[in-house]
Amino acid sequence: MAETQTLAAALPHLLPACSHARVALFAVRRMGAHGLADARAAHTLFTVFGQDFRRPLVLLRTLMADLAVHATGQIAIAPCCCGRMTAAEAALMTILAQMETAPDKARFLMADLLGVRRIDGVLTSAAAVSAAFADEGRPIRY
Repeated sequence: MAETQTLAAALPHLLPACSHARVALFAVRRMGAHGLADARAAHTLFTVFGQDFRRPLVLLRTLMADLAVHATGQIAIAPCCCGRMTAAEAALMTILAQMETAPDKARFLMADLLGVRRIDGVLTSAAAVSAAFADEGRPIRY
């Protein structure tokens, strides 16, 4: 019973129902665990986006680098095979999904995620990732 409560506390959110959000989450997890040049993340984006994979890949790399540089604490990322999400991953998926429809909510979530007030650069990176997915007909929904 205690293990179940610990798991639920560490991974409180289900994976997104949207396949595009799951692709973004997989790439975030791979880059977070194995570095920005992770081949599996690149291959996944190539498989999903075809010849137009470079823009989402480069922008995801940029977002991950910005998150790492500007975060005041650690951002918890679950292993790639995990069927649930951390609170930080859920916040990031919400930010990516709501950049266009609820920018103020995305701004507050990003500030909470990073623990800083000045988040304009990182928020711009998130908006670019969101737009790259949407422009290719794969909008991130969460």
